[in-house]
Amino acid sequence: MPAENSTLANMRTQMDRAKQYTEDVDDNVFTRMKHPERTLTVSLPILRDDGTLEVFEGYRCQFGGARGPYKGGVRYHPSASMEEVIALAGLMASKTALVGLPYGGAKGGVQCNPKELSRDERKRVTRRYTEGIRRMIGPKMDIPAPDMNTGPQEMAWMMDTYSVYEGYTVPEVVTGKPTEIGGTPGRVEATGRGVAIITDRILTHLDRSVENATVAIQGFGNVGSWTARLLAERGAHVVAVSDVSGGVYDPDGLDVVGLAEHVERGETVTSADEGDQISNDELLRLDVDVLVPAAVSHAITADVAADLRADIVVEAANGPTTPAADDVLVERDVPAVPDVLANAGGVIVSYLEWVQNTQEYTWTLAEVNADLERRITDAFDEMLAVYAEEETPDLRTAAYTIAIERNATAHSYRGLFP
Repeated sequence: MPAENSTLANMRTQMDRAKQYTEDVDDNVFTRMKHPERTLTVSLPILRDDGTLEVFEGYRCQFGGARGPYKGGVRYHPSASMEEVIALAGLMASKTALVGLPYGGAKGGVQCNPKELSRDERKRVTRRYTEGIRRMIGPKMDIPAPDMNTGPQEMAWMMDTYSVYEGYTVPEVVTGKPTEIGGTPGRVEATGRGVAIITDRILTHLDRSVENATVAIQGFGNVGSWTARLLAERGAHVVAVSDVSGGVYDPDGLDVVGLAEHVERGETVTSADEGDQISNDELLRLDVDVLVPAAVSHAITADVAADLRADIVVEAANGPTTPAADDVLVERDVPAVPDVLANAGGVIVSYLEWVQNTQEYTWTLAEVNADLERRITDAFDEMLAVYAEEETPDLRTAAYTIAIERNATAHSYRGLFP
C-alpha cells in the first residue's frame, strides 16, 4: 500500500474525484486503470573511478498501455523509488490521453546522486540500466526519454546501448536525443515552452495579460529555466526563482537569461549577483500573479495553500500539489492548471521526435513548435469545456475526467485478457 499523501496515493485520489464526472466508465475498467501493468527492479553493479564497486538500484514501470506504446522519462535522483516510479508512470498515462497522443504511460529511475558521479560513472550507470531494462523497451513497446537529472547525453548512451544489442542503429527507441543522432529541434525546451504557453492561455482566459504579469518559479532546472526565459520573452516579469540552495527575488524582475547561463555553468541560483535571497518556502508565499512549482512533488501542501498569495498556480513539476491543498485552493478560488496538462510539452515533442524517427524524416523547429502549441492549446480548451459543462470543482478534475474517459474507452474496446 502506498504511504498516505504519497504521489501514488494522491494520483489515485485525484482519479477517484474525477470518476463521478465521467460518462459510462465501467467500475471494473476503472479499477484496472489505477494499477500498473508491470514493474521491474534491476541491480546495477558499477565500477567507480577509484576502482571500488557500488550497486545502484534501478526501476521501470509500464502503466496503461491500451492506447499505444508506453512512454515516459528516466530520472536519476537519491529519492527515486519503485512507488514513485509507479505513480509517475500513472500520471504519464493520464497525460498522454489528455493531450491525445497514442501512448500509454511509463517511467524509469535510478536511485543515485548524479552530482556525485563523474561523466564516465554516469555513462556506466546509464548503459548498465539500459541493459537491465532493454527487454521491456523498444520503439513499438516502450520509449524512454529524459527526466530529472538526465538529458540528451544519457539518451544517446541509451540509444547506443540498445542499438549494440540489436546490431543496427535504432534512433526511435528513445526521445530527447541530440539532434545529430535523430533528436528533434525544440525538445530540450519543450516542457518549459508548454508551461509558458499554458500560463499565457490561463491568464487570457481570466481576462488578464501575460505582459507585465509577475511570476515566481520554484525550481530552476531545465523546465524552470526555460519556463522563465520563454515567459520573459512574452513580456512577463519573473520576479523570483529558486533551486536547492534557496531563491532570489527582485520585484522589478530578474535577468533570467543571465541566471540560466550562470546555473548552466554548474553554479547555484543564490551564488549569482541577482536580487535578494529568499528561501523556497518564502517563494511559495510571494504576492505574485502566477506561481509555477517546477521542482519537487508535494511542494504545495494544505498549509502552503492557505498562505499562498499567488492568483494562479501553473504546475510544471509532477504532483506538486496535494489533494488537501487542492481543496484549500478551490475554497479560496485560486485556479491551478494541473501537471498533466501544464508540463505536457515534453511528451508532445517527444512524440513528434518519435514520429520523425519512424518516418526517417525531419521537421523544422518552427513546425515542431507550431505542432506543440496546437496540441497543448487544444487540450487546454477541452479541459475548460469539461470544467464548465460538468461543473467540476477544479481544472485538475476536469483534466482527469477527459483522461479517464479516453483510457477507459480504449480498455473497453480491447477487453480483458484472458
